[in-house]
Amino acid sequence: MSADQQQAWRGVATEDADELSADAGLFLRARSRRLLGELLRPHRRALWGLLATITLQNAAWLAGPLLIGIGIDVAVPALVDGDAWPLVWITAAMLAAAVLDTCLRFLFLTGSGRVGQAILLTLRRRVFTHVQRLPLSFHERYTSGKTISRLTSDVEALDELLDEGLDGLVTALFSVLSIGVVLLVLDLPLGLTALLGFPALFWVARWFQRNATVAYRRTRETIAALIVQFTETFGGIRAVQAFRREPRNDQLYAELDDENRQAHHRAFWLIAVFVPAVTLIGNLTTVAVLGYGALRVMDGALAVGTLVSFLLYLRRFFDPLQDIAMFYNSYQSATAALEKLSGVLEEPSSVPEPADPVPLPAPVGEVVFDRVTFGYTGTTVLPELSLTVPPGQTVALVGATGAGKSTLARLVARFYDPVRGEVRLDGVPLHRLADDDLRRAVVMVTQESFLFSGTIADNIAFGRPGADRGQIEDAARAIGAHPFISALPDGYDTEVHKRGGRLSAGQRQLVSFARAFLADPAVLVLDEATSSLDVPSERMVQHALHTLLADRTALIIAHRLSTVEIADRVLVMEAGRIVEDGSPAELVGGAGRFAALHRAWADSLI
Repeated sequence: MSADQQQAWRGVATEDADELSADAGLFLRARSRRLLGELLRPHRRALWGLLATITLQNAAWLAGPLLIGIGIDVAVPALVDGDAWPLVWITAAMLAAAVLDTCLRFLFLTGSGRVGQAILLTLRRRVFTHVQRLPLSFHERYTSGKTISRLTSDVEALDELLDEGLDGLVTALFSVLSIGVVLLVLDLPLGLTALLGFPALFWVARWFQRNATVAYRRTRETIAALIVQFTETFGGIRAVQAFRREPRNDQLYAELDDENRQAHHRAFWLIAVFVPAVTLIGNLTTVAVLGYGALRVMDGALAVGTLVSFLLYLRRFFDPLQDIAMFYNSYQSATAALEKLSGVLEEPSSVPEPADPVPLPAPVGEVVFDRVTFGYTGTTVLPELSLTVPPGQTVALVGATGAGKSTLARLVARFYDPVRGEVRLDGVPLHRLADDDLRRAVVMVTQESFLFSGTIADNIAFGRPGADRGQIEDAARAIGAHPFISALPDGYDTEVHKRGGRLSAGQRQLVSFARAFLADPAVLVLDEATSSLDVPSERMVQHALHTLLADRTALIIAHRLSTVEIADRVLVMEAGRIVEDGSPAELVGGAGRFAALHRAWADSLI
């Protein structure tokens, strides 16, 4: 298997491919087994203890049929002769075996439950931590619904396996193996007769395994699709209701729901065929053993108690096979989930943190683009861009949509790395900086002005988690947010609710500005950060921006004339290139693109 093939298949599970080649399937299974091994490794001692417990419990459970057979062949004849002690000893042994079976079963269930929940806790934390640190490029192509599916339905599939299926599997496997040995030791001819049903049993099991693997992978994919549709619908509920999208969404959800129903119907049909088939094979085998055993009893070659014990063991042999089938139901679902989880966990970072970072103790804010080339999915956006922004300079980026302004800003924040060339901060390439140093030095304020659930004070302190209340309020005063915050019912302790829905768009942006001011970065990137403000809020923010931008480097993606006018320098971009570069006054007085944009802005205000 080549490295190129492995790289191509690395994202298969995360993209929910419907069809896999044999080699790709082997790769995904190996990857999921590797993840499972990593999760189990810290619990090896506990697992060995559980193995010993279930072994002893299984031995106590197996003692019952053997003691019954001995009772029939030994205790009953002795009782007829007036000797009751064999029956007393056998009864006592059965009671002791039952008590031991119960106690050991309790220990196994509680121990396996603790281990299972510890594994799930580790898995949830790993997935959440890893996905949170994956670059923006991953989240742009991997929908939030799929991420939610990984942390909910896929983890729940493993939860079901560990809490319910694993206990049944271990018990069933021990039962089948140990009873198989007991049957051969108890009476070899009868044991060989029982083996006659194994070819049919093996064929049915292989048929179920081949079909169930495909069926349960499909169920995971359809569940993920449902979650994606659900998340996107209610995440954009305002647009859904504004554009009367409900009927179309109902249709899409109904189609996905039907696909999910069909996928589960196929899985249940396989179980419905497999379980009765195993039962039928078991019954036919039992009939054959009973007939042959009865003939041997009539000939005096076999004791009645031995035949009874053998039949009891045989029934206990086939019953666990159905438990294994039900476990395989959970196992296939969990395996499909594990493939997807392992795919997410092995998703490589396109902006990895350096192994040997260069320290940046006191950044001053010089930003340099050195012949930077960058693009998305094969399309070049910035072709060999070179630019130097001195410390403390405010630069406005203007140009038509798609000119490369936002891409330039994202490269400064290192949401992406260039394909060629370097972006440097104070002479240090960004890919050589530790993430903590980079995030302290560069802060981006976006158009969305996302607020988290919690209080307004919590959201402002997001820029500096250790800030006290006085620092938080000073930051709000500096950017002009203090008056409206103080007017709220609980002031700075007002809950903003989901995504800041309790505040207006302008108020949310002011809170995000206060957050950035409190963070005190050397470089501030404003990605259309004033576009959602109304005129009164914009006038208030213009004054705040002078305070916010003072003594720091700033890159402002501007669509408003008022924002451009506060800049020291304007860069007009077109097709990823800088076509004009100068102060606002210089460019307005010329005859280039910015002068035309300026006139258009001025006309729009009339």
